[in-house]
Amino acid sequence: MRFWGALYSLSITAWVGGMLAIGYLAAPILFAQLSDRTLAGNLAGAMFTAVAWVGMACGAYLLMYLLATKGWRAIKVGVFWIVLTMLLLTLAGHFGIQPVLAQLKADALPRQVMESALRDRFATWHGVSSVLYLLQSLLGVALVVRQERGRGR
Repeated sequence: MRFWGALYSLSITAWVGGMLAIGYLAAPILFAQLSDRTLAGNLAGAMFTAVAWVGMACGAYLLMYLLATKGWRAIKVGVFWIVLTMLLLTLAGHFGIQPVLAQLKADALPRQVMESALRDRFATWHGVSSVLYLLQSLLGVALVVRQERGRGR
């Protein structure tokens, strides 16, 4: 059981650490350092995709771990609801919002989306995505704090 408990902690670390590192360090640095904003956006997008997949895997494992160790009592634990909400936000961002952004980019071709008539729609959806990511990040910080007080309490 120690292995599964360690994997629980590593899953939180990978998911929340990845989100914070990509969203608040790597992506801003890309946009600050690269003169080609399209390249910066494409690289940031690839990193956000990777962290979304990590989040889906880690979120699924965390929920299974909580259910396996606590049974149906897990749904009475705050950590369960934090993880579930984070996972749902990840799914909404990756499978809901990101395809809309990709379609807007494709529809803007041969121009860059920010140089096209679709600029405002793209900016709005990008803003929605950013707010969801911020909410997910805050929940991730809460998850780390709760985990420090005891696994799943």
